[in-house]
Amino acid sequence: MGMRPSGMLRWFGLLAMLILREAVPLSAAPPYPPSTAIGGVEFDWSTHVRLAPGSDNWPITWADDDHQYASWGDGGGFGGTNTDGRVSLGFARIEGDKRNYKGYNVWGGKAPENAARFGGKSYGVLCVDGVLYKWWGPGSGTTSYTESRLCKSSNDGATWTKASWGFVKAQRLIMPTILNFGRNYAGTRDEYVYHYFVRLQGDPSDLNVHVPGKIDLARVPQKTLMDRTAYEFFAGTDEGGRPRWTSDPDERRPVFENPAGVGWNLSVSYNPGLKRYLLCTEHTATFEGRLGMFDAPEPWGPWTTVLYTEGAEVFGAGRIETSTFFWNFSNKWLSPDGRDFVLLFTGINTNDSWNTVEGSFRVMPDTAPESTAPAQ
Repeated sequence: MGMRPSGMLRWFGLLAMLILREAVPLSAAPPYPPSTAIGGVEFDWSTHVRLAPGSDNWPITWADDDHQYASWGDGGGFGGTNTDGRVSLGFARIEGDKRNYKGYNVWGGKAPENAARFGGKSYGVLCVDGVLYKWWGPGSGTTSYTESRLCKSSNDGATWTKASWGFVKAQRLIMPTILNFGRNYAGTRDEYVYHYFVRLQGDPSDLNVHVPGKIDLARVPQKTLMDRTAYEFFAGTDEGGRPRWTSDPDERRPVFENPAGVGWNLSVSYNPGLKRYLLCTEHTATFEGRLGMFDAPEPWGPWTTVLYTEGAEVFGAGRIETSTFFWNFSNKWLSPDGRDFVLLFTGINTNDSWNTVEGSFRVMPDTAPESTAPAQ
């Protein structure tokens, strides 16, 4: 069925508004229409903080002890460098507020509280019921694609236990991240934990954008995170727009698509003030600051575009080296109304480090929809 004329005019009007907004304008067509809830994004680069040179990635979660925990790769962590204290995979604790915080190396890195016991990479961490979880892939580069295995820590990251199972490259499920809510997973929509996977396209020889871009979604009850048989995959929606789920990963359907590709990693978090799920990933090419930020009323969509940077307007242009590839929000450092945020980001070269920058969303008046779909 074609789009009604009124709907088409409204879509083009929203697109024109997004292109003309003060913050970061569009210079290429995004895969989804403009957000009707968030009208713009502004970054305050005077707040930029760079620490832990040589250590990248930094997916973050807000734990029960009110601290935040994050994973890093290939560096010495806080107080270290690319060579001093270097580990393949480390884990850190971040204490304090957004204007006054300090990082501590819990597992690996420079002067760690505990030695790292294995290498690899992680792009998804979570705290639920006082227990920390992280997705782990072995090695660096595309060797991380060989499998994705969940790890568990019941002592604040001091030691980790790997699951006896994993998702493997042949399933084209790689580099998973975990949907984060509030402190200790507070404010979750239901009893499930949601996991997003980049769908491997082809057999790349290096880390790159996967074209065409597809992202898959799985869910598992909070109480059975380490049980592979409890996982279900998004299998599309029914006529009423409700999600369908399947235990067979071969029957899964992508929850997000972009013909221009998606990055080899991503992040997803819930903003309770705005009542929106926010997804960040790359497109077109990696290590170039091509940030795509999308929002939705539910973990499975429907998605709209908050920010889509290309060309001269890539993330950080004119402020930092435009070599970023990973972005995620700190839910602890969100303002109560969800408008003010802290974005963590990392990249290569000078951005191969821990980076934070404060920013704000310009909220569209009386248009941000609430989540109304019942838990399934």
